[in-house]
Amino acid sequence: MRVRRLLTAIGLCLLTVAPAAAQDPAAELAAILDGFRDRYGFPGATAAIALPGARLITAASGLADVEAGRAMTPQTPMLAASIGKSFVAATVLALEAEGHLSRADLLADHIGDRPWFDDLPNAATITIGHLLRHQSGLPDHPHLPEFQAALAMRIADKGLAFTAEEVLAFVLGHAPLFEAGTGWAYSDTGYILLGLVIERVTGRPYYDVLHERLLDPLALRETRPSDRPDIPGLAVGYTVPGNPFGLPVRTADAAGWLVWDPAVEWTGGGLASTAPDLARWGQALFGGTVLEAPYLDRLLDGVPVAPETPSIRYGAGVAIYAETPRGPVYGHGGWIPGYVSSLRYYADHGVTVAFQINTDAGTVDDSTDLVPALEGALADLAITLATRKALETGQ
Repeated sequence: MRVRRLLTAIGLCLLTVAPAAAQDPAAELAAILDGFRDRYGFPGATAAIALPGARLITAASGLADVEAGRAMTPQTPMLAASIGKSFVAATVLALEAEGHLSRADLLADHIGDRPWFDDLPNAATITIGHLLRHQSGLPDHPHLPEFQAALAMRIADKGLAFTAEEVLAFVLGHAPLFEAGTGWAYSDTGYILLGLVIERVTGRPYYDVLHERLLDPLALRETRPSDRPDIPGLAVGYTVPGNPFGLPVRTADAAGWLVWDPAVEWTGGGLASTAPDLARWGQALFGGTVLEAPYLDRLLDGVPVAPETPSIRYGAGVAIYAETPRGPVYGHGGWIPGYVSSLRYYADHGVTVAFQINTDAGTVDDSTDLVPALEGALADLAITLATRKALETGQ
Protein backbone atom coordinates (compact mmCIF):
# COMPACT_ATOMS: atom_id res chain seq x y z
CA MET A 1 0.00 0.00 0.00
CA ARG A 2 2.86 2.39 0.80
CA VAL A 3 4.42 1.93 -2.63
CA ARG A 4 1.04 2.33 -4.34
CA ARG A 5 0.46 5.67 -2.63
CA LEU A 6 3.96 6.85 -3.58
CA LEU A 7 3.34 5.92 -7.19
CA THR A 8 -0.04 7.64 -7.18
CA ALA A 9 1.55 10.87 -5.93
CA ILE A 10 3.71 11.18 -9.01
CA GLY A 11 1.50 9.27 -11.40
CA LEU A 12 3.46 6.07 -12.06
CA CYS A 13 1.23 3.88 -14.22
CA LEU A 14 2.21 1.09 -16.59
CA LEU A 15 -0.94 -0.74 -17.73
CA THR A 16 -1.32 -1.74 -21.38
CA VAL A 17 -4.50 -1.20 -23.37
CA ALA A 18 -4.66 -1.69 -27.13
CA PRO A 19 -5.43 1.41 -29.24
CA ALA A 20 -8.22 1.68 -31.76
CA ALA A 21 -7.62 0.39 -35.28
CA ALA A 22 -8.68 3.44 -37.30
CA GLN A 23 -6.13 5.25 -39.47
CA ASP A 24 -7.07 8.89 -38.76
CA PRO A 25 -4.88 9.82 -35.76
CA ALA A 26 -7.24 12.49 -34.39
CA ALA A 27 -10.19 10.14 -34.74
CA GLU A 28 -8.26 7.35 -33.02
CA LEU A 29 -7.42 9.65 -30.14
CA ALA A 30 -11.00 10.89 -29.83
CA ALA A 31 -12.32 7.33 -29.93
CA ILE A 32 -10.14 6.36 -26.99
CA LEU A 33 -11.34 9.33 -24.94
CA ASP A 34 -14.99 8.64 -25.82
CA GLY A 35 -14.62 4.98 -24.90
CA PHE A 36 -13.07 5.79 -21.55
CA ARG A 37 -15.75 8.40 -20.82
CA ASP A 38 -18.45 5.81 -21.57
CA ARG A 39 -16.72 3.29 -19.31
CA TYR A 40 -15.80 5.52 -16.37
CA GLY A 41 -18.44 8.26 -16.56
CA PHE A 42 -16.19 11.30 -16.13
CA PRO A 43 -17.55 14.68 -17.37
CA GLY A 44 -14.88 15.48 -19.95
CA ALA A 45 -11.27 15.03 -20.98
CA THR A 46 -8.65 16.36 -23.36
CA ALA A 47 -5.55 14.65 -24.74
CA ALA A 48 -2.60 15.46 -26.97
CA ILE A 49 0.20 13.44 -28.52
CA ALA A 50 3.43 15.11 -29.66
CA LEU A 51 5.25 13.08 -32.30
CA PRO A 52 8.81 13.60 -33.56
CA GLY A 53 9.00 16.41 -36.06
CA ALA A 54 6.72 18.79 -34.16
CA ARG A 55 3.48 17.05 -35.19
CA LEU A 56 0.74 17.44 -32.58
CA ILE A 57 -2.48 15.42 -32.44
CA THR A 58 -5.29 16.60 -30.16
CA ALA A 59 -8.79 15.54 -29.14
CA ALA A 60 -11.45 16.21 -26.54
CA SER A 61 -14.48 14.40 -25.21
CA GLY A 62 -17.49 15.31 -23.10
CA LEU A 63 -18.32 18.49 -21.23
CA ALA A 64 -16.29 21.28 -19.67
CA ASP A 65 -19.39 22.39 -17.73
CA VAL A 66 -22.05 19.75 -17.21
CA GLU A 67 -24.76 22.08 -15.94
CA ALA A 68 -24.27 24.61 -18.73
CA GLY A 69 -23.76 21.97 -21.42
CA ARG A 70 -20.46 23.55 -22.50
CA ALA A 71 -18.48 21.19 -24.70
CA MET A 72 -14.89 20.28 -23.92
CA THR A 73 -12.35 21.25 -26.60
CA PRO A 74 -8.61 20.55 -26.84
CA GLN A 75 -8.00 24.22 -25.95
CA THR A 76 -10.07 24.09 -22.75
CA PRO A 77 -7.72 24.79 -19.82
CA MET A 78 -7.71 22.88 -16.55
CA LEU A 79 -5.60 23.07 -13.41
CA ALA A 80 -2.42 21.11 -14.13
CA ALA A 81 -1.49 20.69 -10.45
CA SER A 82 1.89 19.07 -9.73
CA ILE A 83 2.97 18.97 -13.37
CA GLY A 84 3.89 22.56 -12.54
CA LYS A 85 6.79 21.20 -10.52
CA SER A 86 8.57 20.38 -13.78
CA PHE A 87 8.49 24.10 -14.65
CA VAL A 88 9.84 25.04 -11.21
CA ALA A 89 12.65 22.51 -11.52
CA ALA A 90 13.57 23.64 -15.04
CA THR A 91 13.75 27.22 -13.77
CA VAL A 92 16.10 26.14 -10.98
CA LEU A 93 18.31 24.26 -13.45
CA ALA A 94 18.44 27.34 -15.68
CA LEU A 95 19.54 29.48 -12.73
CA GLU A 96 22.16 26.86 -11.85
CA ALA A 97 23.52 26.90 -15.40
CA GLU A 98 23.95 30.67 -15.10
CA GLY A 99 25.75 30.42 -11.76
CA HIS A 100 23.02 31.96 -9.60
CA LEU A 101 22.78 28.89 -7.40
CA SER A 102 23.80 25.25 -7.16
CA ARG A 103 21.90 22.11 -6.31
CA ALA A 104 24.56 21.57 -3.65
CA ASP A 105 23.74 24.88 -1.96
CA LEU A 106 22.22 24.77 1.49
CA LEU A 107 18.73 26.21 1.59
CA ALA A 108 19.99 28.32 4.49
CA ASP A 109 22.44 30.06 2.16
CA HIS A 110 19.53 31.63 0.29
CA ILE A 111 16.66 32.15 2.73
CA GLY A 112 18.21 31.38 6.10
CA ASP A 113 17.56 34.97 7.20
CA ARG A 114 13.77 34.46 7.35
CA PRO A 115 12.59 34.75 10.98
CA TRP A 116 10.82 31.36 10.82
CA PHE A 117 13.63 29.51 9.06
CA ASP A 118 15.21 27.77 12.05
CA ASP A 119 11.87 26.16 12.90
CA LEU A 120 11.77 24.26 9.60
CA PRO A 121 12.42 20.53 9.98
CA ASN A 122 16.03 19.83 8.93
CA ALA A 123 16.54 23.57 8.41
CA ALA A 124 20.33 23.46 8.71
CA THR A 125 20.95 20.52 6.37
CA ILE A 126 18.48 20.78 3.47
CA THR A 127 20.03 21.52 0.08
CA ILE A 128 18.45 22.77 -3.15
CA GLY A 129 18.97 19.29 -4.58
CA HIS A 130 17.12 17.71 -1.68
CA LEU A 131 14.12 19.94 -2.37
CA LEU A 132 14.13 19.19 -6.11
CA ARG A 133 14.13 15.42 -5.50
CA HIS A 134 11.86 15.29 -2.41
CA GLN A 135 14.71 14.26 -0.12
CA SER A 136 14.28 17.10 2.39
CA GLY A 137 12.43 15.12 5.07
CA LEU A 138 9.78 17.86 5.16
CA PRO A 139 6.14 16.92 5.71
CA ASP A 140 3.70 17.42 2.84
CA HIS A 141 1.49 20.24 4.08
CA PRO A 142 -1.62 19.46 1.93
CA HIS A 143 -1.97 16.18 3.84
CA LEU A 144 -1.62 17.66 7.32
CA PRO A 145 -5.01 17.66 9.09
CA GLU A 146 -4.39 21.14 10.49
CA PHE A 147 -3.76 22.53 7.01
CA GLN A 148 -6.82 20.83 5.58
CA ALA A 149 -9.01 22.21 8.38
CA ALA A 150 -7.61 25.72 8.00
CA LEU A 151 -8.01 25.70 4.24
CA ALA A 152 -11.58 24.42 4.54
CA MET A 153 -12.34 27.31 6.88
CA ARG A 154 -10.66 29.80 4.53
CA ILE A 155 -12.72 28.45 1.61
CA ALA A 156 -15.94 28.59 3.61
CA ASP A 157 -15.22 32.22 4.49
CA LYS A 158 -14.37 33.00 0.82
CA GLY A 159 -11.01 34.29 1.95
CA LEU A 160 -7.83 34.89 -0.01
CA ALA A 161 -5.35 32.10 -0.54
CA PHE A 162 -2.69 31.43 2.06
CA THR A 163 0.62 33.06 1.19
CA ALA A 164 3.76 30.95 0.82
CA GLU A 165 4.92 31.82 4.34
CA GLU A 166 1.47 31.07 5.77
CA VAL A 167 1.63 27.67 4.11
CA LEU A 168 5.09 26.99 5.51
CA ALA A 169 3.88 27.85 9.01
CA PHE A 170 1.94 24.56 9.07
CA VAL A 171 5.17 22.50 9.07
CA LEU A 172 7.20 24.66 11.45
CA GLY A 173 8.17 22.76 14.58
CA HIS A 174 7.27 19.36 13.13
CA ALA A 175 9.74 16.53 13.50
CA PRO A 176 11.44 15.71 10.17
CA LEU A 177 10.34 12.54 8.42
CA PHE A 178 14.02 11.56 8.10
CA GLU A 179 17.43 13.24 7.97
CA ALA A 180 17.81 15.30 4.82
CA GLY A 181 19.18 13.23 1.95
CA THR A 182 18.56 9.84 3.58
CA GLY A 183 15.06 9.05 2.31
CA TRP A 184 12.31 10.04 -0.08
CA ALA A 185 8.91 11.56 0.65
CA TYR A 186 6.85 13.66 -1.72
CA SER A 187 6.55 17.22 -0.42
CA ASP A 188 4.73 20.16 -1.96
CA THR A 189 6.19 22.12 0.94
CA GLY A 190 9.67 21.67 -0.48
CA TYR A 191 8.63 23.17 -3.80
CA ILE A 192 7.10 26.18 -2.04
CA LEU A 193 10.56 26.75 -0.58
CA LEU A 194 12.08 26.49 -4.07
CA GLY A 195 9.74 29.28 -5.15
CA LEU A 196 11.14 31.50 -2.41
CA VAL A 197 14.69 30.64 -3.52
CA ILE A 198 13.90 31.53 -7.14
CA GLU A 199 12.51 34.88 -6.06
CA ARG A 200 15.49 35.58 -3.79
CA VAL A 201 18.17 34.90 -6.41
CA THR A 202 16.35 36.69 -9.25
CA GLY A 203 14.78 39.52 -7.25
CA ARG A 204 11.55 39.01 -9.22
CA PRO A 205 8.19 37.26 -8.75
CA TYR A 206 8.28 33.59 -9.75
CA TYR A 207 5.58 33.90 -12.39
CA ASP A 208 7.45 36.75 -14.09
CA VAL A 209 10.59 34.61 -14.19
CA LEU A 210 8.62 31.67 -15.54
CA HIS A 211 7.08 33.71 -18.35
CA GLU A 212 10.40 35.22 -19.36
CA ARG A 213 12.45 32.03 -19.29
CA LEU A 214 10.03 29.30 -20.34
CA LEU A 215 6.45 30.15 -21.25
CA ASP A 216 7.14 32.96 -23.69
CA PRO A 217 10.23 31.50 -25.45
CA LEU A 218 8.44 28.17 -25.96
CA ALA A 219 5.21 29.88 -27.08
CA LEU A 220 3.19 28.05 -24.43
CA ARG A 221 0.35 30.51 -24.82
CA GLU A 222 -2.28 28.25 -23.28
CA THR A 223 -0.35 27.92 -20.01
CA ARG A 224 -0.82 30.58 -17.34
CA PRO A 225 -0.55 31.04 -13.58
CA SER A 226 -3.44 29.60 -11.58
CA ASP A 227 -3.26 32.54 -9.22
CA ARG A 228 -6.92 33.58 -9.16
CA PRO A 229 -10.38 31.96 -9.10
CA ASP A 230 -11.53 33.57 -12.37
CA ILE A 231 -9.33 31.77 -14.91
CA PRO A 232 -10.71 32.42 -18.40
CA GLY A 233 -12.31 29.41 -20.05
CA LEU A 234 -11.41 27.01 -17.25
CA ALA A 235 -13.27 23.71 -17.33
CA VAL A 236 -15.41 23.23 -14.24
CA GLY A 237 -13.81 20.68 -11.93
CA TYR A 238 -15.92 18.09 -10.12
CA THR A 239 -14.70 16.52 -6.89
CA VAL A 240 -16.01 14.00 -4.36
CA PRO A 241 -18.48 14.65 -1.54
CA GLY A 242 -16.92 14.90 1.89
CA ASN A 243 -13.52 15.97 0.60
CA PRO A 244 -11.03 17.27 3.22
CA PHE A 245 -11.32 20.89 2.07
CA GLY A 246 -15.11 21.15 2.33
CA LEU A 247 -15.51 21.90 -1.37
CA PRO A 248 -18.82 21.33 -3.14
CA VAL A 249 -18.87 18.61 -5.79
CA ARG A 250 -18.99 21.33 -8.45
CA THR A 251 -15.95 23.41 -7.56
CA ALA A 252 -17.04 26.47 -9.58
CA ASP A 253 -19.98 28.83 -9.37
CA ALA A 254 -22.59 29.34 -12.09
CA ALA A 255 -20.29 31.78 -13.91
CA GLY A 256 -17.46 29.23 -13.97
CA TRP A 257 -15.32 30.90 -11.31
CA LEU A 258 -13.66 28.58 -8.82
CA VAL A 259 -15.23 28.75 -5.36
CA TRP A 260 -11.72 28.62 -3.87
CA ASP A 261 -8.48 30.44 -4.61
CA PRO A 262 -5.95 28.14 -6.34
CA ALA A 263 -3.15 30.63 -5.68
CA VAL A 264 -2.50 28.63 -2.49
CA GLU A 265 -0.71 26.03 -4.65
CA TRP A 266 1.89 28.48 -6.08
CA THR A 267 5.16 26.62 -6.86
CA GLY A 268 3.74 23.33 -5.66
CA GLY A 269 2.12 23.33 -9.11
CA GLY A 270 0.45 26.63 -9.78
CA LEU A 271 -0.51 26.49 -13.46
CA ALA A 272 -3.60 26.18 -15.62
CA SER A 273 -2.86 24.61 -18.98
CA THR A 274 -4.18 22.52 -21.83
CA ALA A 275 -3.26 19.03 -23.00
CA PRO A 276 -1.66 20.40 -26.22
CA ASP A 277 0.54 22.84 -24.29
CA LEU A 278 1.55 20.15 -21.80
CA ALA A 279 2.49 17.82 -24.65
CA ARG A 280 4.56 20.60 -26.28
CA TRP A 281 6.24 21.23 -22.94
CA GLY A 282 7.09 17.57 -22.39
CA GLN A 283 8.46 17.16 -25.90
CA ALA A 284 10.73 20.18 -25.44
CA LEU A 285 11.76 19.42 -21.85
CA PHE A 286 12.63 15.77 -22.30
CA GLY A 287 13.92 16.33 -25.82
CA GLY A 288 16.62 18.55 -24.33
CA THR A 289 15.71 21.83 -26.04
CA VAL A 290 14.25 23.90 -23.19
CA LEU A 291 17.57 25.40 -22.03
CA GLU A 292 20.58 26.52 -24.05
CA ALA A 293 23.01 24.77 -21.70
CA PRO A 294 22.93 20.93 -21.47
CA TYR A 295 20.63 19.91 -18.64
CA LEU A 296 19.18 16.43 -19.18
CA ASP A 297 21.83 14.79 -16.99
CA ARG A 298 20.82 17.09 -14.12
CA LEU A 299 17.10 16.75 -14.83
CA LEU A 300 17.28 12.95 -14.79
CA ASP A 301 19.71 12.63 -11.88
CA GLY A 302 17.19 10.72 -9.79
CA VAL A 303 16.89 8.82 -6.53
CA PRO A 304 14.70 5.75 -5.79
CA VAL A 305 11.25 6.57 -4.44
CA ALA A 306 11.23 3.34 -2.41
CA PRO A 307 13.80 0.61 -1.67
CA GLU A 308 11.55 -2.07 -3.16
CA THR A 309 11.27 -0.22 -6.51
CA PRO A 310 14.84 0.82 -7.39
CA SER A 311 14.03 1.36 -11.07
CA ILE A 312 11.44 4.04 -10.23
CA ARG A 313 13.26 7.26 -9.43
CA TYR A 314 12.58 10.96 -9.01
CA GLY A 315 14.86 13.58 -10.52
CA ALA A 316 14.45 17.34 -10.75
CA GLY A 317 10.67 17.67 -10.88
CA VAL A 318 10.34 14.49 -12.93
CA ALA A 319 9.40 10.89 -12.22
CA ILE A 320 11.64 8.38 -14.01
CA TYR A 321 10.59 4.83 -14.80
CA ALA A 322 13.71 3.15 -16.10
CA GLU A 323 12.24 -0.26 -16.84
CA THR A 324 8.79 -0.49 -18.45
CA PRO A 325 7.38 -2.54 -21.33
CA ARG A 326 7.60 0.63 -23.42
CA GLY A 327 11.17 1.51 -22.45
CA PRO A 328 12.20 4.42 -20.21
CA VAL A 329 9.39 6.83 -19.37
CA TYR A 330 9.72 10.33 -17.92
CA GLY A 331 6.94 12.58 -16.67
CA HIS A 332 4.70 13.72 -13.87
CA GLY A 333 1.13 13.38 -12.69
CA GLY A 334 -1.08 16.14 -11.36
CA TRP A 335 -3.96 16.04 -8.89
CA ILE A 336 -5.89 18.90 -7.35
CA PRO A 337 -9.54 18.86 -6.23
CA GLY A 338 -11.66 18.53 -9.37
CA TYR A 339 -8.84 17.82 -11.84
CA VAL A 340 -6.38 15.08 -12.82
CA SER A 341 -3.56 15.53 -15.35
CA SER A 342 -0.84 13.31 -16.77
CA LEU A 343 2.34 14.03 -18.74
CA ARG A 344 4.49 11.20 -20.14
CA TYR A 345 7.50 11.07 -22.48
CA TYR A 346 8.44 7.70 -24.01
CA ALA A 347 12.15 8.05 -24.58
CA ASP A 348 12.72 5.11 -26.92
CA HIS A 349 10.01 6.42 -29.25
CA GLY A 350 10.45 10.19 -28.90
CA VAL A 351 6.76 10.81 -28.19
CA THR A 352 4.95 12.75 -25.48
CA VAL A 353 1.42 12.11 -24.24
CA ALA A 354 -0.64 14.47 -22.06
CA PHE A 355 -4.21 14.33 -20.88
CA GLN A 356 -6.49 16.16 -18.45
CA ILE A 357 -9.81 15.17 -16.86
CA ASN A 358 -12.16 17.55 -15.06
CA THR A 359 -12.87 15.32 -12.09
CA ASP A 360 -10.79 13.60 -9.44
CA ALA A 361 -13.57 11.17 -8.49
CA GLY A 362 -12.19 7.66 -8.54
CA THR A 363 -8.62 8.93 -8.56
CA VAL A 364 -8.29 10.70 -5.24
CA ASP A 365 -9.51 7.58 -3.42
CA ASP A 366 -7.86 4.97 -5.72
CA SER A 367 -11.28 3.46 -6.40
CA THR A 368 -10.78 3.06 -10.17
CA ASP A 369 -7.94 2.31 -12.57
CA LEU A 370 -8.93 5.19 -14.87
CA VAL A 371 -5.60 7.02 -14.89
CA PRO A 372 -3.27 4.05 -15.44
CA ALA A 373 -5.62 2.51 -18.00
CA LEU A 374 -5.90 5.74 -19.98
CA GLU A 375 -2.15 6.32 -19.79
CA GLY A 376 -1.59 2.85 -21.21
CA ALA A 377 -4.09 3.27 -24.03
CA LEU A 378 -2.73 6.64 -25.09
CA ALA A 379 0.87 5.46 -24.85
CA ASP A 380 0.20 2.54 -27.16
CA LEU A 381 -1.56 4.79 -29.65
CA ALA A 382 1.32 7.30 -29.57
CA ILE A 383 3.92 4.60 -30.17
CA THR A 384 1.82 3.12 -32.98
CA LEU A 385 1.52 6.54 -34.62
CA ALA A 386 5.26 7.17 -34.31
CA THR A 387 6.01 3.79 -35.86
CA ARG A 388 3.51 4.37 -38.65
CA LYS A 389 5.02 7.80 -39.36
CA ALA A 390 8.53 6.34 -39.48
CA LEU A 391 7.42 3.67 -41.96
CA GLU A 392 5.68 6.24 -44.15
CA THR A 393 8.73 8.51 -44.27
CA GLY A 394 11.30 5.72 -44.43
CA GLN A 395 13.08 6.96 -41.31
